Amino acid sequence: MRAVRLHAPERLIVEEVPRPTPGPHDLLVRVEACGICGSDRHMFRGEFPTTKPVTLGHEFSGLVEEAGAAVEGFRIGTRVTGDPNISCGACADCLAGRPNLCAGLSAIGVHRDGGFAEYVLVPAGQAVALPPGLDPLHGAFCEPVSCCLHAIDVARIAPGASVVILGGGVIGLLMVELALLAGAGAVVLSTRQAPRRALALQLGAHHAVDAGADPVVTIAALLPGGADVVFECAGVGETVRQSIAVARRGGTVVLFGVVPEGEQVALAPFELLTKELRLESAWLNPLTHPRAAELIAVGALSLDRLITRTIRLDEVPAAIAGTPGFGEIKLVMAGQA
Repeated sequence: MRAVRLHAPERLIVEEVPRPTPGPHDLLVRVEACGICGSDRHMFRGEFPTTKPVTLGHEFSGLVEEAGAAVEGFRIGTRVTGDPNISCGACADCLAGRPNLCAGLSAIGVHRDGGFAEYVLVPAGQAVALPPGLDPLHGAFCEPVSCCLHAIDVARIAPGASVVILGGGVIGLLMVELALLAGAGAVVLSTRQAPRRALALQLGAHHAVDAGADPVVTIAALLPGGADVVFECAGVGETVRQSIAVARRGGTVVLFGVVPEGEQVALAPFELLTKELRLESAWLNPLTHPRAAELIAVGALSLDRLITRTIRLDEVPAAIAGTPGFGEIKLVMAGQA
């Protein structure tokens, strides 16, 4: 089969590899869709640790082609999404309900071969069934939505709370809808790109501000006193600093964007102290993948608006290596028919 393989930083190629054979507890899934994530670009540039060589792609859905002898509950032809993050299930963090912090965590598309291929191997315990009529492109959103749900859980949004989202990529736009579903009374998104601001308003944001025109001042005018909850979704030093500035006294800041490994950000501890902020972070998707699949299955999110275009498997390397175009939100590889 064909697969998109990362061999070294900035060396990503399509090549022929053996089609995987499922073990007794595995599913062989024929990939129908796999989304390109910002983390894929970080891995391509060597900014995020990964096994090499490896087939990238951790946001995928597809059809069960084969099932191992010990697998129960999945029939051939079942549409599934795969939770890529595989924990040991036995360490202190796993037993405490924090599998995302498992020291032995391995991820499909990061440490194990992933979904930018014609087939992907998924342990049955990581698979979640999807409705047969669901658009497989929507199924590819289960992983990013599950991560966003964890950030929502961490934030503990009170009914009517004001929420600021810094960063208008696909994650920031998903957070607009999820914050509203969580009961936020005012949602403000900050991003430099006008098309993304327009889309945020279409998705229900109350305000969308230009990140290139001192968003701290603009947000202060919209939310006197600051925001109850701030989500940093861009993963850059500038927005990390802004997140502290736009939070109200006693507010909550959730660091959610992936900052390149090793990058340092200067913060003002005095501001954290005197505002008595709750500074949190949200990593991966502990126990939230089934919830994400359920939300997507019932059509609770406007996913079609987030898909900029679909691409073929052989277009994936250039798409990951390239800079996202103006107004681009989400590229999704459409797999075999």
